[in-house]
Amino acid sequence: MQPYTRNWTQVTEFVMVGFAGVQEARLPFFLLFLTVYLFTLAENLAIILVVGLDHRLRRPMYFFLTHLSCLEILYTSVTVPKMLAGFIGVAGGKSISYAGCLSQLFLFTFLGATECFLLAAMAYDRYVAICMPLRYGSLVSWGTCVRLATASWLAGFLTPILPLYLMSRLVFCGPNVVDHFFCDAAPLLALSCSDVTLKEKVDFLVSLAVLLASSTVIAVSYGNVVWTLLRVRSAAERRRAFSTCAAHLTAVGLFYGTLFFMYVRTRVASSVSFNKVVSVFYSIVTPMLNPLIYSLRNKEVKGALGRAFSLKSWKRR
Repeated sequence: MQPYTRNWTQVTEFVMVGFAGVQEARLPFFLLFLTVYLFTLAENLAIILVVGLDHRLRRPMYFFLTHLSCLEILYTSVTVPKMLAGFIGVAGGKSISYAGCLSQLFLFTFLGATECFLLAAMAYDRYVAICMPLRYGSLVSWGTCVRLATASWLAGFLTPILPLYLMSRLVFCGPNVVDHFFCDAAPLLALSCSDVTLKEKVDFLVSLAVLLASSTVIAVSYGNVVWTLLRVRSAAERRRAFSTCAAHLTAVGLFYGTLFFMYVRTRVASSVSFNKVVSVFYSIVTPMLNPLIYSLRNKEVKGALGRAFSLKSWKRR
C-alpha cells in the first residue's frame, strides 16, 4: 500500500508488465500461448458443435460439458488476447483503463467461480450415475440439470460483486504498473494508496467459501464413486472406471490446487514470477486440458466427432 496524500491524482490507466523476464524470447512465448489459446478454442468449440449435432449425446453429462466448454472459451478469452497483444508490442497492448481493469477482474472472478460450481454439479452427476444408477433418471432430470447449471452461473456472477465494490472504493494514486499479465486482485492491492485490510479479508473469505463449498461436493462425490468402484467385480471395468476418475481428479486437483495456493492464503512473501506461473496453470493450461480429459477421451464423443466431421454425414445434412 502506498501512503496517500491529497497532492496525488487518481490513476486512470494501468500498465501490465506481463512476462518482462522473457523479452528476448517473447516471439516463441507468443507463438506458444497463441497455439494453446487457438487449440483451447478449437477443442471446446468442437465439443459444443458435436453435442449440439448428435442426438446420442443429448444426456445430462454432455449438457454440463457444453456449459464447461462455453466457460473455458470465455475464461481464456478474458485474459489471453490482451496478454498476446502485450507480447508483440501492439499499440496499447500493455495498457488498460481503470474501468477496463476492474471489468477484467470481475469477468475473470465470475467465470472462475462459475467453473468451480459447475465442476461440483458435474461431480454430483457422476456420483448419481455410478452410485445410484436406478434413480439417475429421477434425481438428474433435465429440470434438475437446468437448475444446477443456472445456479452455477448465478452463484458465480454474485461471487465478485462485494470484492469488486470494495476494490472500486480504493484509491490508486501511482505507480500504475501492474506486475502481472492480467488485472488480478493481489497485484492491484499492492498499488493502492488506501488501507486494504478489509479488502484482503473479504477476498480471503469469499475465495475460501467458494473453493471449500465446491471442493467438498467434489471430494464427497468422487469418494463415494471410488468406494462403489472398489466393489465392482470385473477387473477390466474397474480399471477403466478408475482410469476415468483418476483423469478427472487430476484435472480438478490441478485447478483447485493452484486456486487454493493463489487465493486462500493470508499475505505472505512469495515470488511474483512464481505467482505468474501458477496463474498460467489455472487460467490457460487447465482450460486446454479439461476438454481432453472430460470429453475427447470419451469413446462416445470420439464417435460423434467422427460422424460429425465425416463427408458422408455432411452430405446427408
